Amino acid sequence: MNKKETLQTLVTLIQNSATRNWGKKLLTKAAENLINDKSTKITLERLEFNLRPLATRNNLTPAVADFYLRLISDPAGKMQFDYSTHYQPDSPFQHRAIFSGGCFWCLVEPFNTKPGGKSVVSGYTGGYTEYPTYAQVGSHQTGHVEAVEIIYDSRLIKYQEILEIYWQMIDPTDASGQFDDRGDNYLPAIFYTNHEQYEIAATSKRALQKSGKYAKPIVVPIKPATSFWPAENYHQDFYKKFKSRYRRLKRTRAQILFFLHLHAKFREFFHKTDK
Repeated sequence: MNKKETLQTLVTLIQNSATRNWGKKLLTKAAENLINDKSTKITLERLEFNLRPLATRNNLTPAVADFYLRLISDPAGKMQFDYSTHYQPDSPFQHRAIFSGGCFWCLVEPFNTKPGGKSVVSGYTGGYTEYPTYAQVGSHQTGHVEAVEIIYDSRLIKYQEILEIYWQMIDPTDASGQFDDRGDNYLPAIFYTNHEQYEIAATSKRALQKSGKYAKPIVVPIKPATSFWPAENYHQDFYKKFKSRYRRLKRTRAQILFFLHLHAKFREFFHKTDK
């Protein structure tokens, strides 16, 4: 970034309501130095040094974290998510499926890698706050949950198939969160966009309950979809940007799901033999 672009970026971050006060002070100081014709290189090196302690603990706000990645020339900093598919009107064969089920970082790859998936957007839904930020949702004051919106081509993949993938990714008996993700912003839910989706989801849920796979009730609610607010760029395509970190999260989740599904298979087998 040249001096003009850097100053523009700093001003945008300073004006961002999600940026914390301490961050605004550091960014403001850097902007003032640039305005006063201080060296851009030295100014950014000092800013990077000041941001580094929280960056290493993954404790920067999403927009500042994106900026920090560019400061250190991390390839992830160059990855800008294309939100256009989310905002454009749906074509006759384009549909949307919305699910929540714990941290949205782990809900993207399974849908994004299936034929027919056009885009998977991480975001927030189900609450009452407009344009929520990651920090606001995590504060439990918005009513929103972390969710994904899957935009798909119904000629290549059906809603029923998407539902089956979803059931395999979560613990449908856990009404307090998912795995290590606890709290109302991590609750699982199916958000239907039309009556047909509701009927398919309700039938699928009843079939899962009757299968005998789970000793506890299937508690995932089926709710009408409301406004879906895309999350910050930092959170989009997390599995592509931060491969090592994502692999650790995926491994932990996969281990829990393995035993959950193994237990479910035993229960289903004995449930059938008892009939």
